[in-house]
Amino acid sequence: MLDAAKTDTTLLEVNNIEVIYNHVILVLKGVSLTVPQGGITALLGGNGAGKTTTLKAISNLLHSERGEVTKGSILYKGERVQGLDPAALVKRGVIQVMEGRHCFEHLTVEENLLTGAYTRRDGKGAIEADLEMVYNYFPRLKERRRSQSGYTSGGEQQMTAVGRALMSRPETILLDEPSMGLAPQLVEQIFEIVKSINENEGVSFLLAEQNTNVALRYAHTGYILESGRVVMEGTAAELRENPDVKEFYLGMSEQGRKSFRDVRSYRRRKRWLA
Repeated sequence: MLDAAKTDTTLLEVNNIEVIYNHVILVLKGVSLTVPQGGITALLGGNGAGKTTTLKAISNLLHSERGEVTKGSILYKGERVQGLDPAALVKRGVIQVMEGRHCFEHLTVEENLLTGAYTRRDGKGAIEADLEMVYNYFPRLKERRRSQSGYTSGGEQQMTAVGRALMSRPETILLDEPSMGLAPQLVEQIFEIVKSINENEGVSFLLAEQNTNVALRYAHTGYILESGRVVMEGTAAELRENPDVKEFYLGMSEQGRKSFRDVRSYRRRKRWLA
């Protein structure tokens, strides 16, 4: 289990941001968080809490959905990155793996991976070396490298999406819902690989995840979003032991394990957002 970030150096800093869609719909309300260098930070919450919007605000992908950051600031290594072209942010070392395993279905697995190196200018040899690195983390992709991505499994597509991000030589990966639609065994496998990449390559992660149980076993620190606001934050160990987190997200209470359906959403909002 991981409990504390590896360093105290802050890579990414989100300060009190507000996000509005279509000029009228307020989605994020004063969200603040930090991602330390070498750490895995979990962004937790139910469907519609604002996790994906937070990641897209950081990666500057909101404009395609008529969204914009109207207040606050986003800093990477101390420099404001709001308004940067998404490709420029990738060159600075920040890349997002989108929810839903977006692969180019008509391309092979290997061709998908190589698209991640499109912005690189360090030569064919370095790119080939990193391709082998990706195959070391994802042996299944090497077996399937000549297969058309549209005909691979959901787990293989998720591996392809993460591997493609690695090919850009990132310093920070924004990983959106890596467990979505995957069998529990595959979810564990994906998170184990994320842990290995973090430890071996020094890549920092900010991952948005509904599966609080698995996320808090692999993250160092975490933030919980509810209705576009951060309602709780702390180390993974602190959040795992918090009574509210146990009841509302881990399905446990002082009376023992319970179904999430038994815990009414309005009870969470009443306690945390009053």
